[in-house]
Amino acid sequence: MLPAIPQTDLRAEYLELNGEIDGAMRRVLDRSRFILGEDVKQFENAFASYLGAGHAIGVASGTDALFLALRAFDIGPGDEVITVSHTAVATIAAIMQTGAKPVLVDVDPGTFTLAPDRLPAVLSSRTKAIVPVHLYGQPADMVSILAFARQHNLRVIEDCAQAHGAACRADPVSPWQKVGTLGDAAAFSFYPTKNLGAFGDGGCVVTKDAALAEQVRLLRQYGWRNRYISEVPGWNSRLDEIQAAVLGVKLNALDRWNEARRKTAEVYDQNFAGSVVGVTTRRRDVMHVFHQYVIRVKNRDRLREALAQAGVGTAIHYPVPVHQQPAYRSLGTGADLQITEALCTEILSLPMSAHIETKTARRVAAEVLRAVAEIG
Repeated sequence: MLPAIPQTDLRAEYLELNGEIDGAMRRVLDRSRFILGEDVKQFENAFASYLGAGHAIGVASGTDALFLALRAFDIGPGDEVITVSHTAVATIAAIMQTGAKPVLVDVDPGTFTLAPDRLPAVLSSRTKAIVPVHLYGQPADMVSILAFARQHNLRVIEDCAQAHGAACRADPVSPWQKVGTLGDAAAFSFYPTKNLGAFGDGGCVVTKDAALAEQVRLLRQYGWRNRYISEVPGWNSRLDEIQAAVLGVKLNALDRWNEARRKTAEVYDQNFAGSVVGVTTRRRDVMHVFHQYVIRVKNRDRLREALAQAGVGTAIHYPVPVHQQPAYRSLGTGADLQITEALCTEILSLPMSAHIETKTARRVAAEVLRAVAEIG
């Protein structure tokens, strides 16, 4: 059998940069300061500069980043936050951790991101914010979402956990603007499999608002401005120095890696054109970074089995919508989520990383087409 093709390849990332990464980690060990030291400051500044944002605040995870951004806006019990069910459970968990109620809307059938035309139906006097998810590396329709939010005085907190380096523009002649700088604040995850991933958990809150950034800094460490003096009730959620050192090295490769992902996606797109294999809509007003390459097919589970036998690794992002999971079933009561519910039975994530060779991508596509033809 030919060598297995993994769905993602973290080892290849490390091998490309192992000298720099090992050196950066050794510097942290030599200094022996492991929490909120120089590497965190340097990475925060570099990441904010890369995005074109004013402030980046490193925290312990992407879930914490979203939670702390919401709390910095004083969103909590009695409030409602609009988002989607076709997302990682972290999006919903962070909202519920504040005490606010997630209100779910369906996704666009072409992009699988929040459908702006569904927003008016769920707006209430308790609505305080919208959390659009830039799923699989493709930005949501931020022009429409922001217009609705501004009309109704709502906060917009972007969930950028899968979209490091993705961008939008309002029209063909406008400059690209990276996600994370479009709304009032944004949450990034640095989970190891992300386009910009650490060697453990990590996250970041990004904003252009200096006052909000200062509030997040207080909340991430017990409400301290001065050590041991809590000005407000806070939490313990800090990006550690070793993770920041790793991220600082990887950030320099992010644009190159994202371009490699786009090239792999182009190979898949070309091979699937005109076939029964469905792919997400490629909008011209966004710069997709392909955290995942997701197809939509009938007989998904049989296709996945056939690909596994051919040595092709796959994943499902996500097999069960959040509102159908035992902990969150009450959120689906009365919600019209037909597209979300249909997607979960048909989607499949193909191998995607920055280190897939063109011939490998062609082989994956060929195996998909062969299996689909056999299965029907």
